[in-house]
Formats: sequence, C-alpha cells, structure tokens
Amino acid sequence: MNIKRRLAHDPMGHSSALNDILFILLLFFLIISTLANPNVVKLSIPKAKSDTKAKQTVVVSVNDKQEFFVGTKPVIVDSLKPVIAAAIAKSQDAEPTVVINADKAATADNIVAIMRAAHELKLRTVLAVENNSR
Repeated sequence: MNIKRRLAHDPMGHSSALNDILFILLLFFLIISTLANPNVVKLSIPKAKSDTKAKQTVVVSVNDKQEFFVGTKPVIVDSLKPVIAAAIAKSQDAEPTVVINADKAATADNIVAIMRAAHELKLRTVLAVENNSR
C-alpha cells in the first residue's frame, strides 16, 4: 500500500533575508569604523588656503592650555623627544612624519619645541591647518 504524507513538514526555516540583513549591518559598521578617529584632541586650528596631505605617523597636539599630547596621551615638554621616538619605533614607517596639531592659542615656543624634537630625531614635520577655501 502506497501511503504518502500529504503535508510534508519542512523543519528548516527560510534564512535568505537574514543573510541580506547581516551583510548590510557588516557594511554599515565597516563604514562607521573608518570615519571614527580615536586620536582626536579637540582643537581650533589655524586656517590656510592650500591643503597638504601627509601620512600621519605621529600626531603631536598642543591645546589652548599649552598642554602637549602625543596621540591622545598627555606628555610634558621635557619627555617629548623620547615619547615621539617610541611612537615612531612602534609604527616602523619608511618615511615617518610628525603632524603638529596646534590650537590657535598655542604659543610659537611650544610649536618650535615640537619641531626641534622632531628635527633632532631627523623626522619630517607637518603643521595641520584647516582648509579655508571651503
């Protein structure tokens, strides 16, 4: 006797929509993670007419209270050179660059102190400015 089940029950659910949702979430988080910059110290930087791009090996910042930061780590002026050297050694770039991120209220002495430390380490320095043409 040939008895067939009329209502065959499929125990597997449909997961095709789940794949689409996971792909969209993955894409969203990848885009957001590239926009977030963890090495940020809030500064109002000077404006310039031209915009020069440089690879940011080490970012040294001076805020309006004349405090120094290498990345986001606070540093005193006397230990600026060894901390920059340690950061350069960690990055192991072929052409290391020190980006100076100075507030408008930062004194020229503090900016020169950063430049002097970078010059003694034979590093290229770039002063970060805000593009004025926009």
